[in-house]
Amino acid sequence: MTNSGFTDPRGTSMLSQATNVLHMHQKVTLMVNRYEVFADNGGEPGPLVAFVEQKRMAFKEQVTIYTDSTKSQVLAGFRARKVIDLGSGYDVVDGAGQPIALFRKDFGKSLTNSTWHLDQPNAPTTTGRERNPGIAVLRRVWGFLPLVNNIPFPFRYHFDFARDGQPVFSVDKKTWVRDHYLIQIADPYVDRRAVIAQAVAVDALQSR
Repeated sequence: MTNSGFTDPRGTSMLSQATNVLHMHQKVTLMVNRYEVFADNGGEPGPLVAFVEQKRMAFKEQVTIYTDSTKSQVLAGFRARKVIDLGSGYDVVDGAGQPIALFRKDFGKSLTNSTWHLDQPNAPTTTGRERNPGIAVLRRVWGFLPLVNNIPFPFRYHFDFARDGQPVFSVDKKTWVRDHYLIQIADPYVDRRAVIAQAVAVDALQSR
């Protein structure tokens, strides 16, 4: 994959394959979860490069990634292959609906440490796990504690994705209460649209 930009029919650059750092902020509304993804600007969020909406309580999971908040142009998206068996995976598609990647949660390994697998054509599987096993276990215990289980988990957590032992990208929660993430990409070939889709899933589908 070349270091080209992803462009809409008007030729406006939305996201560059050369982008190595992204900031993702979540906003929760009554009917949808929204994510804003920004390019990096000296360690702070810069220009908006993606605007994501996830309908809450949808019968079959489908998430659309737009180029900006006008929602006039689709950049990518992902959808569940099956309604019940979420382990079957999610197809990531481009703006034209063509498949570009597949990711799935490894439910067996996720009992102790949340684990995701991301596949792209002609590339070995990229696997992501929570960086801190202790925090991973504590998050599971937190969900069963009386009274406090409805309180947002107070610790930050991080995911590292690697392929054949080499880092591909990471998703780090940077704030204690609000869902603000720093995404750092080390691999020049992983599709940045697939990275955004997987980063959204790490937050939105974590409890599924």
